[in-house]
This record gives sequence, structure tokens and C-alpha cells, in this order.
Amino acid sequence: MEKYVTTEASKIKRGAKRASYDKATVFQILDDHFICHIPYVYEDTPISIPTIYARFQETLYIHGAMGNRMLNSIASLPQTSITVTHLDGLVLARSAFHHSVNYRSVVVFGKPRVVISEKEKNKALELIVEHMAKGRWEEIRVPNEKEIKITQVLALDITEASAKIRQGPPVDDQEDYDLELWAGVVPVKTIYEKAVPDPDLKFALDTPTSVKKLTENDK
Repeated sequence: MEKYVTTEASKIKRGAKRASYDKATVFQILDDHFICHIPYVYEDTPISIPTIYARFQETLYIHGAMGNRMLNSIASLPQTSITVTHLDGLVLARSAFHHSVNYRSVVVFGKPRVVISEKEKNKALELIVEHMAKGRWEEIRVPNEKEIKITQVLALDITEASAKIRQGPPVDDQEDYDLELWAGVVPVKTIYEKAVPDPDLKFALDTPTSVKKLTENDK
């Protein structure tokens, strides 16, 4: 089982038994989501921005406008981090102290690089669209030359990563199990509901295959 080498930055100390540095686990958590959070500092103020991403092997791609403040802030850094989190359940314990959540999370570290190659930039944008809805790239107009020029793509080649997972019931203090209080887990799941067509559609069109696959998988 291939694992990432850890450093002081990536090693999980609190709740270490829930940690995993296994690449397959990290990749699965990344692939099951498409929204990440990226920290940066602007004029001495720390900011965290959500954005969409896609993974290809051990590289994450993010994109934005050429003047994007976050992208420009991290582009020249020797290293940055990206976080991804899934909420899987509310853990309702007998005591307030032990209330928690079930989750899957990943922190990845790597050196950002600006994607210069038009071929790689196009591929990155395709990966991002496909990560949102598999098969969608073949159903739409692809970016034209102007759109490619005004779009910035950053690649983060992963050098370190740590996953942390909590699952299962509440863990209460032993004496609290004798209390006549309800405890348990409320599972949380993201679902895709029926697609709503754009009111400005000029043609009577069937729902495309990529969209059907998204919504049908949640029936």
C-alpha cells in the first residue's frame, strides 16, 4: 500500500488513530468531492476561498481569471495546501462535550505552478468539467482561444497529504451510558435533485446524458 511521506506539517497528532497517509484513501476522498478550500494571505490578512478542482494522478488543478487574487497570491509560493471535507453525519452524544460529526477530510501539500501549455490548460479545464458531471465535456461548446487566454490554471503537484476520517456512533464517558438520554448519528448525504432547465433555452431539448446520470444515481 503506497503512502505519502509525512513531515511536521502533514503529520496528524490529535486523533492520530483516525489518520491515513495511504494514497488510495487520499485519492478517493478527493475524487468523491469537487469543492476545496485554499488559504492565502492578502495585505497581511489570512483568507480562505472555496473553489472547484479536479485531480489527475497526483496533480490537482484549479482555475480562475487571470487577475484572480487568490491564484496570483499562491502562484509563486514554494508550497501551499488545499483542504477537502465531506460531512457524513451528525454525531449526537449524551453529553454536549462529546457531540461531533462523522467526516472524511484531506489536506494536500505541494508547490503550485502556473499552467503555461495550452494543451495542459485545455486538459485541466476538461478534467474540472468532467469532475462535476462525467460526459459533460462532449455535450458543450469547449473554450475558445479568447477564453483560454483570459483563464488562469494552477496545478498543485502533491508532495504530501494526510487524510482524517471519523465514522461510527458517539463515544461518551462511561458513566454517561447509564443516563436516560438519546444518542446516535444522523447521516448526511448530498443528493442531486431533478434538473431545472435554463428558462432561456431556445429549443426543446431532452435532458443530456451527463445530467441524467447525476440525478438517476440518487433515486
